[in-house]
Amino acid sequence: MTSRRKVVSGRGSGDTPETVPGRRGVIVAHHGVSVEVRFVDGERSMVRVKRSSGHVVGDDVLVRDEVLVRQPRHTELRRRDAMGGVHLVGANLDVLGIVVAASPPPPAGFIDRAIVSARAAGLDPFLVVNKCDLDAAADAVAALHAIYAGSVTVFPLSASTGTGLIPLRDFFSGGHRGAFVGTTGVGKSSLLNALCPDVDLKVGGLNLLNYKGCNTTTVSTLHVLPDGGELVDTPGFQDFGLVDITMHDLAAHYPGFEETGQTACRFRNCRHRSEPGCAVIELVAQGRITAERYATYLDILNEVESGEIEARQRGWRN
Repeated sequence: MTSRRKVVSGRGSGDTPETVPGRRGVIVAHHGVSVEVRFVDGERSMVRVKRSSGHVVGDDVLVRDEVLVRQPRHTELRRRDAMGGVHLVGANLDVLGIVVAASPPPPAGFIDRAIVSARAAGLDPFLVVNKCDLDAAADAVAALHAIYAGSVTVFPLSASTGTGLIPLRDFFSGGHRGAFVGTTGVGKSSLLNALCPDVDLKVGGLNLLNYKGCNTTTVSTLHVLPDGGELVDTPGFQDFGLVDITMHDLAAHYPGFEETGQTACRFRNCRHRSEPGCAVIELVAQGRITAERYATYLDILNEVESGEIEARQRGWRN
């Protein structure tokens, strides 16, 4: 059945108490100066908003008398781009799917930063390894499984052939609302098409000059999956910089450090760098955490520490 659509003008933007009367709905697409709202009765409306309103797909809203009022968010996921800009990926999510493929491979630290950001935001991350039908996929899947299977659920699949889709459908059917994030070209749109054929998103290919993906998704959209659950399709990006993540957050949420198990570090605020009695350093020495994984952690730790120092210096100057 085709949804009814109409256009109204929205003047409000900020969070206000739920006592404000109006039609309750959720933002399912953001087009810059307008958002598409899906109301509880199934009707959809385009609502005009200010370009800098701060609304994002997944926001619960009330619409009354041409005013759109955003309700308080339960969760929000943010990332920082290479230029230092902060972007809100989605609101009111409970899971995050990090989509990767054998080609193009994910940038160094991309998966780790996404997992840390999701966990710090109260989301459960999982890993989707797409394009498993490619010749080079077996080695890539084995390597990713060896690194991350002890930390997050891994879904190896092929959006083009349908192999491996059933476990992911079953996962979302539990009522999850999640988002797919990944670099351009990993097949997020193809994956959503496979999960929800009625969507029919445009699919791009790889640039044969640099083997980077062509970004075909330009607008974030929220879709209801046929077997249950909801999924946000986001534009691809090449970086997942951390936002408001402290060194303690990184040490607590970094994938792979779960191996510490019942062996706690001597100090509660251990940063796993050079502190005596560090359980992580001991696991590295035993070979239970690889030197490569630990080096990646230290690189991100230095990045987070530099950010904290810069934030303190800005505070002093202000």
